[in-house]
Amino acid sequence: MAIKRGLSGGIIHRNKSNGPHSSIVVLVLFSFLVFSILFVGRCFLSSAATDQIDFSTGSSKQDLNWRERLAMQHLKSLFSREVMDVIKANTNDLGPLSLDSFRKNNLSSSWNFVGREISAAAQSKEVAANIKRETSRGKQKDTFNEDHPNFFESPAKLARRKLREKRREKRAADLVKQDDDVIVKLETAAIERSKSVDSAVLGKYSIWRKENENENSDSTVRLVRDQMIMARVYISIARMKNKLDLAHELQNRLKESQRALGEGTADSDLHHSAPEKIKAMGQVLSKAREQLYDCKLVTGQLRAMLQSADEQVRSLKKQSTFLSQLAAKTIPNGLHCLSMRLTIEYYLLPPEKRKFPRSENLENPNLYHYALFSDNVLAASVVVSSTIANAKEPEKHVFHLVTDKLNFGAMNMWFLLNPPGKATIHVENVDEFKWLNSSYCPVLRQLESSAMKEYYFKSAHPTTLSAGSSNLKYRNPKYLSMLNHLRFYLPQVYPKLDKILFLDDDIVVQKDLTGLWLVDLHGKVNGAVETCGESFHRFDKYLNFSNPHISTNFDPNACGWAYGMNIFDLKVWKEKDITGIYHKWQNMNEDRVLWKLGTLPPGLMTFYGLTHPLEKSWHVLGLGYSPSVDRSEIENAAVIHYNGNMKPWLELAMTKYRPYWTKYVKSDHPYIRSCKLSE
Repeated sequence: MAIKRGLSGGIIHRNKSNGPHSSIVVLVLFSFLVFSILFVGRCFLSSAATDQIDFSTGSSKQDLNWRERLAMQHLKSLFSREVMDVIKANTNDLGPLSLDSFRKNNLSSSWNFVGREISAAAQSKEVAANIKRETSRGKQKDTFNEDHPNFFESPAKLARRKLREKRREKRAADLVKQDDDVIVKLETAAIERSKSVDSAVLGKYSIWRKENENENSDSTVRLVRDQMIMARVYISIARMKNKLDLAHELQNRLKESQRALGEGTADSDLHHSAPEKIKAMGQVLSKAREQLYDCKLVTGQLRAMLQSADEQVRSLKKQSTFLSQLAAKTIPNGLHCLSMRLTIEYYLLPPEKRKFPRSENLENPNLYHYALFSDNVLAASVVVSSTIANAKEPEKHVFHLVTDKLNFGAMNMWFLLNPPGKATIHVENVDEFKWLNSSYCPVLRQLESSAMKEYYFKSAHPTTLSAGSSNLKYRNPKYLSMLNHLRFYLPQVYPKLDKILFLDDDIVVQKDLTGLWLVDLHGKVNGAVETCGESFHRFDKYLNFSNPHISTNFDPNACGWAYGMNIFDLKVWKEKDITGIYHKWQNMNEDRVLWKLGTLPPGLMTFYGLTHPLEKSWHVLGLGYSPSVDRSEIENAAVIHYNGNMKPWLELAMTKYRPYWTKYVKSDHPYIRSCKLSE
C-alpha cells in the first residue's frame, strides 16, 4: 500500500485494513497523503531564502495556521465537499496534522513505524500516556453528548471513535499479557536453574536454591555430605513408590560417596576420585528429583532424619560425658611413673635425710601460710613453683602440703630434690591424723556405711556408656578421699595459725598473693570470688530446695562462690564453730536428700552469710571446661583455675590454656623426661 517517509527518516507502513469502513479510511488516508505532499512542498519553498528550517520545533503557531489555510485552498480544488468534511472532522479530532502525531502512535494498530528504535520503557510510557489522553478525551466527548442531546456524530467520527476504543482495549490487553509473559519467563528460568547440575563445581546439586560459590577449604566436603543426605531421602521415597532400580542406583552412589569421604573433614582429606563421585551423584539426584520429588514426602523424610540424628546426638553426648569423666579420673601413665620412681627413691634415703629445713616457720603466725591438699605430685609442684616465682618475699612463705600414704614418699622426695628456694615446705600424711576418725567425722562414718558401699561398689548400676553417666561424677573417687573434706578441718590441722590461704592443686599463681592477708573480711570467715555471673552458679543449682530444711534456711538465688583460692580467718572460724555447722548439715545428708556428693554444696551451706566477696581478678575460673575465657582476664588474674575435667596434665586439656601451666613444669628434670611428662 501507500508509503510515506517522515522528515525524521522513519518510514510509516500501512497494512491492508479489514475494518467495517475500509473505503472511508482509505479516502481519509489518501487525503492525508495529498495534504502532506502539499505541506512539505510549501514549506520547502518558504525556506529557500535560509536553506535550513527545523520542521519539528522552528515554526511558530501563526506560520502553521497560514500553511494549513494555503493547503486547504489547494485541496478544495481537488476534492468534493463531502471529502473535505471528512478531512476537517479528522483534523478537528486529532488536532493540527504533524509528524509528532505519527510519532506519538496516534495511528491505528495496523500502522508500523520503521527505521526508528524506541526502548521498551519509552514505549510503555508512551502507550500509557496515549491511553490516559484518549480516555480523558472520550470522557469529554461523552459529557458533551450528554449536555447536547441534539448533537449527532457523523459516520466517519463514529467509526473513528470505535476504532479508538478497540485500540485502547487491545493495548491494555497487550500490557497485561506482557506482564504475564515476563512472570512466566522468570518462573521457567528458575525451574531450569534448579534442574541443572553445575558442572563447573563438579556436579554440585541442590534442590532448594542455586548455591553460592564458597571458597572455604571444606566446601567440597560439605557438598558431599549434603548429597549423601538427599540420597538417603530419595532412597526411602523410591522404596516407598516401588522404584527399586532407582533406589538401588542411589544406594550404590551413596556407598561410593561414603568411601570417597572417609574420615575427611577438609577438602585435602578427600580421595582423588571424589570429584567424579560428586558429579555422578549429582546426576543421579537430578534424575531422582524429576521422578520422585514431592514436597510433603521430602519434608517428612528430612524431619524423620532430623529426629533420628537428634537421638543419636543425645546418646553420643552421654557416652562422651562418661568417657571424658572416666579419662579425667584416670591417672595418666606418666604421673603413675613419676610417683613410683620418686617413692622408690624416697624410701632408699636414710631417715636423717628425709627432713625439710626451717621447720620453725611452720607455726609462725606472722608468715604467709598456704594449705595444699593433693595426691598429684606434678600438680602440687606447679602450685608451689608458680607461687614462689611470683612472690616478692619468698622467704616469708610457708607451704603446708597434705597427701595420702600412697603418695607421701613421692611428694616428699620431689621437694627434697627440688626445694622451693628460701620458702618453707612441709608434707604430712592424712592417714596419720588420728583425731580424724569415723566417730568424729560424719563423712568417714557415712563412707563406712553399707548404703554408701552399695552406691559406690556394687554392680547394680547400669554398665552401658550412656546409662548412668549423669551420676558418674558423683561417684568420683576423690569423694571417697578425706583429702577432699579436710578443708573443713583447717583449725584442727593448724591450731596455731590465725589466717591461711587454701589452694587447690589445679591452679597456677601468676602474681604475688600477700595482698590477700591485708583484705578486711569484715568479720566473715571466708574470702572468695563469687561466681553468680551465670544462673547455674546460684544456690538452687546445688541444693535440693524441695526439702524444707533447705528452703527454710537458704535463698535459692543466693550467689555461689568458688573453692580453689580462699583466704580463711581461723580465729573467726573457731568463734563461729564452722566445723560444727558442717557436721550438722553432713549428718542430715546421709541419704543424700539435701545435695549430691561433693564439697562445694556443704561449703555453700556452711559458710552461708559468712563469705566476703573478693575482686574477680584475684581468681579466674573455667580453664578446665570453658573455651571462651577472655585472654585479658587470664593474663591479669592473680590465680587461674583449671576447674573442670580438662586438667592441664591430661590429654583432654585445652591447648590454648595449657602453656600457662606447663611454663612452671620442670621439663628438664630427669624423672619428668624419663616418664615422658614433658611431651
